[in-house]
Amino acid sequence: MAAVATLSRPTRWSWVLVALLIAGSAVAAAVAAPDTWWTFPSGWNFGVRPVVNGFQKWVVENRNTDPLFVLGFDRFSALVDTALRAIEDVLLQPPWTAVVAAFAVLGFTLGGWRVALTCFITLMVCGLFGLWEPTMQTLALMISAVGLSLLVGIPIGIAAAQFSRVERVLRPLLDAMQTMPAFVYLAPVILFFGIARVPSVVATMIYALPPVIRFTTLGLQQVQPAAIEAGRAFGSTRAQLLWKVQLPLALPVLLAGVNQTIMMALGMVVIAAMIGAGGLGREVFVSLQRLLVGKAFEAGLAIVLMAMMLDRLSAALAHLDPARLTRAKVLRASGLLVVAIAAAFVFGVVAFPYNTFPLEWRLPIRDGVDALVRWVRDNFYWLTGGISDFLTIYLLNALRDLLRSAPWTLTVAAFGAVAWRVGGWKLALGAALALFAIGALGMWSLSMDTLSQVLITTLITMLIAVPLGIAASQYAWASKVLRPLNDFLQTIPTFVFLVPVIMLFNVGRVPGLIAAALYAIPVGIKLTELGIKQVSPEVVEASRAFGGTRLQTIVKVQLPLARAALSLAVNQMIMMVLAMVVISGMVGGAGLGLEAVTGLARNQTGQGIEAGLAIVLMAIVLDRITQAWARQQES
Repeated sequence: MAAVATLSRPTRWSWVLVALLIAGSAVAAAVAAPDTWWTFPSGWNFGVRPVVNGFQKWVVENRNTDPLFVLGFDRFSALVDTALRAIEDVLLQPPWTAVVAAFAVLGFTLGGWRVALTCFITLMVCGLFGLWEPTMQTLALMISAVGLSLLVGIPIGIAAAQFSRVERVLRPLLDAMQTMPAFVYLAPVILFFGIARVPSVVATMIYALPPVIRFTTLGLQQVQPAAIEAGRAFGSTRAQLLWKVQLPLALPVLLAGVNQTIMMALGMVVIAAMIGAGGLGREVFVSLQRLLVGKAFEAGLAIVLMAMMLDRLSAALAHLDPARLTRAKVLRASGLLVVAIAAAFVFGVVAFPYNTFPLEWRLPIRDGVDALVRWVRDNFYWLTGGISDFLTIYLLNALRDLLRSAPWTLTVAAFGAVAWRVGGWKLALGAALALFAIGALGMWSLSMDTLSQVLITTLITMLIAVPLGIAASQYAWASKVLRPLNDFLQTIPTFVFLVPVIMLFNVGRVPGLIAAALYAIPVGIKLTELGIKQVSPEVVEASRAFGGTRLQTIVKVQLPLARAALSLAVNQMIMMVLAMVVISGMVGGAGLGLEAVTGLARNQTGQGIEAGLAIVLMAIVLDRITQAWARQQES
């Protein structure tokens, strides 16, 4: 067994052997196929785009007659659209005062006055920004998508908990779903549901499914065996055990899954603005395209506030103790909610005859932000322009040109050799085949552009996150300062990161790079801090007893012992940076992101799916290699 392990993963071999393997592979490819080893042959193409476009044309021509659509997708679309419109009517038809009162009382009932105040401030600010209707549209989309996710995900999670074979089948599928960037879900949904709000709900529902399934499975599996045995001893059937024992005991974990589902759905709802979702996402998307930074800032701030409100509500729901929910308490809370809504309804009808948020109530932020942007550009262009030029010319362009000019066979061999070095021949073969598939999709040049952006952004992220994580692990005050900042950055939907960056750097690759770094930095800080803090205190004390300074202890003891956590941090930062590729493409970022956005904007689904598949393949390659490297550091 030891010999087999040595052959499958040569962890003890020198990297010189890897270099020789890469060079040998490139030379062999040059000798065997001198005409095709430099540039990926255009004739080696899977032909995905014409097939997808042909299928899209067939869908358009047969949507009104084919039973698959008439009896299947169209019926489902009508059901989702009816539910969505009903929720919108509930939120938009009553006076706005009733809606604000309902959420405030709900927040007070679940989490106390702080949650109630968060709900009140959030909805009032959205109204004062002139975004009441888009906010309600986004909220309706959220409720619909999360409701569908729960209806589909909870039964699947129950099945996975009850049958180990189902869990084994689901695990790699869920891993793949959580690896894929959010955009990838849009392209296939468009084929079957077109472009409107219904496909946005469906895409959001699919994207938010993994946490529902995982938390449901985890909650049921964590139920104490003694409780299950007691139920069986009293003659309960499998169904009775599930409904009367397992689900009630697993409820706290299930509610925590609801929180995660809501936060994931909110991030996807914003991205779904590209296919007609409307709401706050559309406000940000259109404003960024027109460089209306002040308007985009208002919509982005409204999204952040909504994320905080929904996070607080769902977190408070997850912390409820079912044992303390007596019938009297439930009735009292329900009565308070009904009375508050009724009073606010009457007040709204009397005071605001049109039931809409008063247009004259305006919080003048937009003009101030636009003025600030102009002032910063006029007075600090030497700084922002210098940073942008340095990142573009000396980092992004240099690495992009290097990757594009390198023979594709050499790049494939390099990734394959590195994968073999850290994970064995199976990983090497998979990485090489995935890169070949990227070329066969016609996306080689664009993928090298995207790869250069991912590598540069990850490097910058590491240079910022690792030192901050080290500082947080050494000084309590640094940890206290960074914790709320990390929580804030992780709560914000990914789309919103672009707004403040564009204020300073306009459009292009640099804003996407900086926004992706901001998105990935919190994870790097947390994992670095956690890894160093997990180093045995006895080892640290021994280093100091031998006269080691704090810096020497960090460099020579703590960082080497925390290398597993650091390698995991690199893996997570790469994946989070890659998740921002498409979002960066919305503001002019080159590569696969721009290709995907262009395909959706022009209704060229084949182009979008090819770019999406290339992004997924690149994500899988980078994820598997860095995961294998992280596991290697643990051994």
